[in-house]
Amino acid sequence: MTAAVPPPPPPIDGAALATRGLRKSYGHRLALDGLDLTVPRGLVYGFLGPNGAGKTTTMRLLVGLIRPDAGSIELLGQPYTAHDRRRLYRVGALIEAPAFYPFLNGRENLRALAASGQPVERGRIEELIELVGLRDRAGDKVGNYSMGMKQRLGIAAALLGDPELLLLDEPANGLDPAGIVGMRETLRALAAGGKTVFVSSHILPEVQQLADVVGIIARGRLVREGPVAQLLDEGRVRVRVTWEEGPDATRLLEAAFGAEAVARRTESDGSWLEVQVPASRAAEVNRELAKAGVFASRVEAGSDLESLFLELTGERVTTDDGSTGIGGVA
Repeated sequence: MTAAVPPPPPPIDGAALATRGLRKSYGHRLALDGLDLTVPRGLVYGFLGPNGAGKTTTMRLLVGLIRPDAGSIELLGQPYTAHDRRRLYRVGALIEAPAFYPFLNGRENLRALAASGQPVERGRIEELIELVGLRDRAGDKVGNYSMGMKQRLGIAAALLGDPELLLLDEPANGLDPAGIVGMRETLRALAAGGKTVFVSSHILPEVQQLADVVGIIARGRLVREGPVAQLLDEGRVRVRVTWEEGPDATRLLEAAFGAEAVARRTESDGSWLEVQVPASRAAEVNRELAKAGVFASRVEAGSDLESLFLELTGERVTTDDGSTGIGGVA
């Protein structure tokens, strides 16, 4: 008797992309362990995780480059399998380093790609060259392009078919600060125009400015997902007081918010008190101190994406430019 195949799960309302119970192993190494993501339509979703977390494996699964061992994928409101390749006409992707013909120029590479896929509207290539800032270099051979210029051309290639969903793996690779700002503005404009942009990146401050929603994975599983503003508001309130006032301030805040919610770090010129409450309660924290005659010299409300990431994954990597971020893909 043949075992019955279970029906696919029902579509998730309002999701451009979703995974449920997604699993993938490479031999004895488990890359994804039941990954659940929900990417709403019409916004920028930041996909974060440390080395080996499963980010690139996830993106390869989403575009059919590899197949999952278990679980389901939903693209643009419908279940997606390897037998439904035409759905990918509505998806643009840049995964890992873009590959082009080095002996052709940027415009010729886009024309070659356009000729090999679904029909592209007249004028679309020139429109995209302008969009990604390559107008002055579109006639140069790609073999002479910098990494950042190749990234820009890769974004243009991913947009050739005017996709509804855009999947980008480290799109800011090789870009200078001005290029990163330009990339951010471009991706925000695409989302404002109704597209869904799914971005995997290790540049945490940039993701904090770019994304509407983030998903953080560790060891192949989702550890946190939600709107950036909401996640950062869940964090903490930090208060700076003098060294002498540190013990009294600690007791006051422990009485008001609970001993488990308060931590103190003493330094040579003062004390930092950290209270684990939403940022919206910063005034309440300051008020409790002021009532007892303790006046903070500084109050910092909320968290940042780097702090949240470190709290959830416990991993820190210093990038090539010396900034703190998360590295690698798997």
